[in-house]
Amino acid sequence: MRLYLDASTIVYSIEGITPVRDAAIARIDEAEGSSGGIILTSRLSCLECRVKPLRDRNTELLSYYDRFFTRASLRVIEIGPAIIDCATELRARYGLKTPDAIHAATAIVEGADMLFTGDRDLLRCAELKVQVL
Repeated sequence: MRLYLDASTIVYSIEGITPVRDAAIARIDEAEGSSGGIILTSRLSCLECRVKPLRDRNTELLSYYDRFFTRASLRVIEIGPAIIDCATELRARYGLKTPDAIHAATAIVEGADMLFTGDRDLLRCAELKVQVL
């Protein structure tokens, strides 16, 4: 399984309250444990997840994110022209916010089997299988 995570699911897996955190971790573990399982995310997630710990000078929390973004099963996808073009179309078609459109476009361009998110707005994206945490 190729599971795409947006920043919200990564945050939930690290900082979420117990039932939400556990659900996020279980889904990630399930994908990693599947045959050929890989986790995908955009370079945008690195920015979105690391800003608050950096601003707050919370080195402990920052180290959790840094470990997450270097895990063996994770591919961090760079935002290139194909993703921007796709995100532009998704934003125009569904009225998604720019970061959500970039996440959805990255999942589509990279052939993700599912986008796992905490954002219900992404359910509008018919081109993807979306699961909301």
